[in-house]
Amino acid sequence: MSQYLTTRELADLLRIGERKAYDLASSGEVPCVRAMGKLLFPRAEIIAWLNASRSGPQVAEPPLPPIVAGSHDPLLDWALRESGSGLATYYDGSFDGLTRLSERSAQAAVLHIHEDGGFNEKSLRDALGEGPVVLYEVARRKRGLLLAPGISDIKSFKDLKSRRVIMRQDSAASQHLFDSQLEAHGMSRDDLDATPGCARTEEELAIALHGEKAEAGFGLGALAGLYNLGFVPTHSERLDLAIWRRSYFDPPMQKLITLLRSDQFAQRAREFGGYDLSGLGTIHHNGASG
Repeated sequence: MSQYLTTRELADLLRIGERKAYDLASSGEVPCVRAMGKLLFPRAEIIAWLNASRSGPQVAEPPLPPIVAGSHDPLLDWALRESGSGLATYYDGSFDGLTRLSERSAQAAVLHIHEDGGFNEKSLRDALGEGPVVLYEVARRKRGLLLAPGISDIKSFKDLKSRRVIMRQDSAASQHLFDSQLEAHGMSRDDLDATPGCARTEEELAIALHGEKAEAGFGLGALAGLYNLGFVPTHSERLDLAIWRRSYFDPPMQKLITLLRSDQFAQRAREFGGYDLSGLGTIHHNGASG
């Protein structure tokens, strides 16, 4: 989703005519910016403006399903099981997780979206504005080119030309980053010998490479040793949990957070390798509206 709405998109959101949307902007009733002769409306500020305009009684929201959506991470996945939280998982990428979070079909989403100057915060605001969501840091981790056993002549993205590469699904933040790196090296997916299917989790990608179904993939360094894979580190990223505030203090989520803060979790991270827990528990965003 774009950070800004066009006049037509604002009109569609408010169920009004485009002329009325222009009038609201001209009178200063809605937040807007003027650039290159066009009107643009900051999505997050429009959502905040709508929330501030709310009137009438507060109606209790239905309970959120006990689901953690978003990106798959092997260390966090282990913690969800080990904590006994009872939280179910639905891993289909960071961007799918944001959608499910905004639709309130999940209590939390695992995110690792690379942004200019940071991670996850802009994307979260674009999706939910200043909605009551907490962005909780889990870890920093290494990402790069995972190589099948015996492959040693791939040193960078430019070496992937005409090589057998396994992709992730389009809703995965890693696939967005991978595509941007191909473009930066003057390539596209068409320059690769891509496998017919995609890996829907980090572990599925590593297993496919271990089975030599592809020569390379864009994955986590933490899985290289576990699956006897080569690894060319290219990026460091921040892994966060975006959690609806009303779920944050519920027993299932607190069981998970308690486990994340434990020596047991730190020991497991050391066993995996490739994780930095120095920022664990840092709150990078705390939505203001209720």
